[in-house]
Amino acid sequence: MHRFMCYPKQKRQPPPDLHGAHLVGTDNVPVRAEIRWKNGAIVCMPRTQDPVGLSLLWPVNGFGTVQLQTTRLPVREKPYHLPLELARHQLMRLSVKREEWGLFDYSGLDDLSARIDQARDAFVAALQKIDNPTAATRLANESLAHGLAAGEEMSRFHASVFLSRRRQSGGFSRPYLGVCAAPGVAKSAALVERIAAAFDFVRIPFVWREIQPTEPQHLYGPLDECVKACGVAGLSLRGGPLLNFGVKSVPDWMYLWEDDFEAIYEAAREHVERTVKRQGKMIASWIAVSGLHADNVFGFSFEQVMELTRMAASVTKQTAPRSQVLIDLTQPWGEYYARNQQTVPPLLYADMVVQSGINFDGFGLQFLFGIGSEGYHLRDLLQISSLIDKLANLGKPIHITALGAPSNTPNGSGDGPAPGGEWRAPWSDNVQANWITSLCEIALSKPYVETVCVQPLTDCANNVITNGGLLREDHSPKPVLDRLIEMRQRFLAGSDE
Repeated sequence: MHRFMCYPKQKRQPPPDLHGAHLVGTDNVPVRAEIRWKNGAIVCMPRTQDPVGLSLLWPVNGFGTVQLQTTRLPVREKPYHLPLELARHQLMRLSVKREEWGLFDYSGLDDLSARIDQARDAFVAALQKIDNPTAATRLANESLAHGLAAGEEMSRFHASVFLSRRRQSGGFSRPYLGVCAAPGVAKSAALVERIAAAFDFVRIPFVWREIQPTEPQHLYGPLDECVKACGVAGLSLRGGPLLNFGVKSVPDWMYLWEDDFEAIYEAAREHVERTVKRQGKMIASWIAVSGLHADNVFGFSFEQVMELTRMAASVTKQTAPRSQVLIDLTQPWGEYYARNQQTVPPLLYADMVVQSGINFDGFGLQFLFGIGSEGYHLRDLLQISSLIDKLANLGKPIHITALGAPSNTPNGSGDGPAPGGEWRAPWSDNVQANWITSLCEIALSKPYVETVCVQPLTDCANNVITNGGLLREDHSPKPVLDRLIEMRQRFLAGSDE
């Protein structure tokens, strides 16, 4: 058993609940555990005797509310001081990435070094005051605030160096910035023109449930119109995902075969082949599968997940050999695995896809943040940058296939932290613009990240992030659209100014 004291009486409030809290083990893989409040402490009962860390949504003064974690800690009778352990882990992250990025002796980083020293000194002072919970909590929170600010400053500096190198080498001469737009966009020529003026490509969702609502029906009309309209506008096209077994994507008639994997497999194969054959000449890249590791209504085994992945990638390659084939990772920190052991941790799935010799061209990676659902809690820029680096170690190009954040606090009461976290201030048009452009710059600074796709184009109740669009429901633009246009023009001009 692990116990973490939060000291809520020391002029700060603990997280409003433990939704999304989980334990992590080796390689930050989530582990099953019971987590609850008891007598002012968070009590964790993991199903392992190995050291574990606690990850939870945590408010940090002056920075916002983000998903943070402790280092991996052994079982002990004495409770751990949660703010202190969160600060300890942040300092460890800073040290690791500073070494990995070669920034210890890099010139021009005096301010960053001073901020890291402040975080370290406050942490040491907190350790010295451990017998005084009030003082220790105040100093640990101070260390955490300095550490998170230093992490984002370090991520931005690293990105600026590599963005400059990428521009100088002509790395932005190919399509790299896109947006996800529903097929209905084809009904508005003005909307298509607006997309073409701001982006290089458009990703069109191919939802199996909508394409084949009944077994004999194949409703490709809206997709055909959208592909044609975007192609005429000169936009490069990405389609998919072709296969997604989440509840919003699977046709109702498929549930008749929920105990017959062979029938599901064959229906999926026919759908992939038919769809790619119909649009293969127009679409430059396909997302063959998305989220199979995290969310499937049929409870596929690991072997079945791999079979479906292999089939979708190979059929797409065979049917459209000139198109790029991507395998998409959703909820990339894998929180879902702590609740459902039938799923597969995202990086393990990615590693197995590579090791299995599946023929594909790159990984897709989704970063959707700021809503209360598990897997969508906000992460800081250093965590995101580090995860991209970790996936790159598998040797495949990376495409950010979905990048989004809300423009106002979703489902929030206004009386406390946003249910999915917030960055520096409550979500607003300007916070959304700053967040998305910051993530775009960090992702595109990495030479192995080939494209970034923002999602969605317009606000809609059916979106994962209802108010996460670049345009409002009436198609009026939000500040984020102008910021992305300005960023793209700056990259194409080869200037930071």
